[in-house]
Amino acid sequence: MNSDANDPGIGPIRVLLVEDHQTMLWGLQKLVDAERPRMEVAGTARTCPEALERAAQLAPDVILLDLDLNGVSMIDFLPELLANGLSRALVLTAAHETETLDLAVRRGARGILHKEVSAGQVLKAIEKIHRGELWFDAATMDRVFGQLLRSRNAPKPEPAPHEALTARERAIISAAVQHSGSANHEVAQRLFISEHTLRNHLTSIYRKLNVNNRLEMYVYAMRHGLVQPEHVRQREGTVSGRPGSA
Repeated sequence: MNSDANDPGIGPIRVLLVEDHQTMLWGLQKLVDAERPRMEVAGTARTCPEALERAAQLAPDVILLDLDLNGVSMIDFLPELLANGLSRALVLTAAHETETLDLAVRRGARGILHKEVSAGQVLKAIEKIHRGELWFDAATMDRVFGQLLRSRNAPKPEPAPHEALTARERAIISAAVQHSGSANHEVAQRLFISEHTLRNHLTSIYRKLNVNNRLEMYVYAMRHGLVQPEHVRQREGTVSGRPGSA
């Protein structure tokens, strides 16, 4: 008998069984409960809603789950199952498709078992997962962690030019675009700054956006959503409504 099992501060490994086949579920329950006091069944679930509810309520140490519950893919719900921050997921599945299994790992599974494994391997995997270890074959480890390394080492895309703009410069662009028919000194008055200050800001904006004038800045701002189109339409509607503006 494991001496840790007698320590009340540690207690048994609490396992939530998620399986839609009644016979399989019964067998797993007998298997785990036979290991008392080392481990015990904290609860069972046969549907996705039941699994989510019991995982949240029970916060088991290990969730041993099938990926397919009556046609519902549990891969999509793995992050929610593990949302309590305490449980670790161990997949027990009949599936052998590498894409499916790799996705389960990326969604949070700590181990994968195929249903043809022995009872002893199931118990050993539960124990290792509970200790914070992983239970994958070498091929899965190579694929999944190779993908992670490649994604980390992949060159990051260049940031868009407008990401370098300050909040003040964005405000100036917004005012200049909304009042595109106004001269610089009129835009400056609306911003409560001098025309000289406005020109300095525009020079910095042109340099960052790689444009040459207010017209090119207007086009850039509209193309990249720096100003909401409805604001411009409202302004244009106001201008066109002035007597003699036609």
